[in-house]
Amino acid sequence: MENYHTHTFRCNHAEGDASDYAQAAIDKGLTILGITDHTPLPDNRWLYMRMGLSALPVYARAIEEAQDAYADLTILKGMECEWAPEYHNFFHEVLLGEYRFDYLVLGCHFFPFQGSWLSSHVDIVSPKRLLAYTRFLIESMQSGLFAFVAHPDLFGLSYFEWDENTKAASKEILSAAQELHLPLEINGYGLMNRIVRTKKGERTAYPWLAFWEVAKDYDIKVVVNSDAHYPNNVDQGILEGQDLAKSLGLPLANMNYLKGGCDV
Repeated sequence: MENYHTHTFRCNHAEGDASDYAQAAIDKGLTILGITDHTPLPDNRWLYMRMGLSALPVYARAIEEAQDAYADLTILKGMECEWAPEYHNFFHEVLLGEYRFDYLVLGCHFFPFQGSWLSSHVDIVSPKRLLAYTRFLIESMQSGLFAFVAHPDLFGLSYFEWDENTKAASKEILSAAQELHLPLEINGYGLMNRIVRTKKGERTAYPWLAFWEVAKDYDIKVVVNSDAHYPNNVDQGILEGQDLAKSLGLPLANMNYLKGGCDV
């Protein structure tokens, strides 16, 4: 079993460090573990859900120490990143360059709208905002920095009903993923924990089944990760997510190339 998406205590909404996740991964039979906490940003934006820039060297060292201590487990050094033009060089030159991170994950938790940054978790409550999220996610995907897109259907957390707008947004995202050969993530955390109540009843906010049913018509690959925020959850939702992918005929991406570093 492989997992390329986990978070440490440094993001302020998780627990455990790299070594804790490594031990849990071994106990649960994982062979590859990616540590991908929320990246610090050069302007220290959104500190309530990420480490400050000063923590970056300590975070990188914690992963490297776990790599040395748990030699039988492949541990990869990563980050989950919100892309913006002003951060592109930092991601490319500092994270992938100076610190030699193995890969970066695109997590579009915020998007620009009418001069402000809105939350992809709670603020996608209208077709205009859904369109803004979709266009910004695709622009982020086109940056060429990322190994895969985490929870691309995150809009399902605040846009409750499936309609012509969600279908159009899904098609745009899936078309971009197909064109860019960029894998999309079926998110285990969402699968096991993110339930919303809609006019049609309860559903998982993400992965939103309707989104992935549309995905069947595109030449894309998927990666299934736990998005764990606690070491004991390092395998949460992975087998269930793989079963979902299999039931829809969605092929799993081969992420083994990350073990040699992410060449951007």
